[in-house]
Amino acid sequence: MDYKAEIKRLAKERDAVILAHNYQIDDIQEIADIVGDSLGLSIEAAKTSNKVIVFCGVHFMAETAHMLAPEKTVLLPRMDAGCPMADMITGEKLAEFKAQHPGATTICYVNSTAEVKAQSDLCCTSGNAVNVVKSVQTDKILFVPDKNLGHYVQRFTDKEIILYPGFCPIHNRVTEKEINELKAKNPDAVVVAHPECPPSVVDMADHVCSTSGIYGYCKEHPSKKFIIATEEGVGYRLRKENPDKEFLFAYSGFTCKNMKKTTLKDVYECLLNMNNVITVDKDVAEKAVTCIERMLAIPRSE
Repeated sequence: MDYKAEIKRLAKERDAVILAHNYQIDDIQEIADIVGDSLGLSIEAAKTSNKVIVFCGVHFMAETAHMLAPEKTVLLPRMDAGCPMADMITGEKLAEFKAQHPGATTICYVNSTAEVKAQSDLCCTSGNAVNVVKSVQTDKILFVPDKNLGHYVQRFTDKEIILYPGFCPIHNRVTEKEINELKAKNPDAVVVAHPECPPSVVDMADHVCSTSGIYGYCKEHPSKKFIIATEEGVGYRLRKENPDKEFLFAYSGFTCKNMKKTTLKDVYECLLNMNNVITVDKDVAEKAVTCIERMLAIPRSE
């Protein structure tokens, strides 16, 4: 079966828009209508006229898409595609964390569940986290769940940031030794790191930015060789947009297994059967959306 052709046919028949996160396998990115970061995909999908959203990503992303477009049907091709970092904190754990630090403003990374967003004051992305933290009036911030992103943000503010001990297992796995070994073999390479990496790796990077930031930086930078400290899925677009440049990933197997679960067959069967529908409790969704909307209302820093 030509899955790509069948997916295109079914998507048209079902009035579906197909979203693919940057970490999805190449085949999935190829058949997607929109490829990008989790929140950006949900925002763009909400703007479309399509009745159905097929989110090729992980569970919390599909939740966000449903919350921002509750009138649409949101499908997740693989129901077992989760996020280990998002799973490190629950609504109950966050309530306990907040009780330990009364008066603090709670900021959650967008890589979190709907119930965590619902209990947070503000949401943030890896690209706007610094700006979001600077925007709040309180001097004490609870930052959940990613300690590495929170540690990175601390570099740019005098506010007290209390870090929850969560992390992305694949980003947290990068070491200075691996970067040094690659630099020794490729002294002309520019190191670009995602802020989910450990502080020691962030210290070594020539540039630190979100996934979308990595695309722009590598496209504009004159260097022909880059060491990339983030998930290997970004290599698809990097190579496509920069055929004359070389991209080396910080370690062999820099791969999110959950993101790589989704196959063309999964997308096809999901559309064929219209199953794996993602919903969020209405009360939880309303609070979580407020958390996201507060973030979107913050003026961008120049």
